[in-house]
Amino acid sequence: MSAEDLFGDAAGTAERYAAILATRGVEWGLIGPREAERIWDRHVVNSLAVAAATPQGATVVDVGSGAGLPGLPLALARPDLRVTLLEPLLRRATFLTEVVGELSLGDRVDVVRARAEDHDATYDVVTCRAVARLPKLLGWTAPLIGRRGRLVALKGASASDELAEAAKELKRHRLTATIESVTPYPGAEPTTLVVCRRR
Repeated sequence: MSAEDLFGDAAGTAERYAAILATRGVEWGLIGPREAERIWDRHVVNSLAVAAATPQGATVVDVGSGAGLPGLPLALARPDLRVTLLEPLLRRATFLTEVVGELSLGDRVDVVRARAEDHDATYDVVTCRAVARLPKLLGWTAPLIGRRGRLVALKGASASDELAEAAKELKRHRLTATIESVTPYPGAEPTTLVVCRRR
């Protein structure tokens, strides 16, 4: 499937972002050198799995955004969204600020340098990728979930185990959780999401 099919008018910008990840992202230590050849499918396109669980016009926060995954691919594919990239580490926040500027996304993508537990806004969708296991993640992110909001976490094979471990945290924060398998595009490998919603 082509970049145009996935990103529409932002296809060229998505390809530029992938090129930045494969070069500067590796140089800055945000992407492993072995990942450079797999940037497009494994990182950029994989991030689009979040789009299926993100309502139209939503406000989104990408917690522990790192190199901008999944927040930046989501913002590129969904111009209806307002996205905040939340990253506590200076080096990563600096990288994100540079990339948002270079890709001319500053009108709808914000970079905030802060830890999730110190950030006091709420959002329609809280998302993250490879940040922490679900029990710890809920402790950090539950206060960011708006009244009708949801957490959409990209997870792997451990999703069921993490969900079982998180039973107390889910109850404490009055959240229900489901595991969803999403295929970002026909023929792609399914991506596992854990979606937690307010009761």
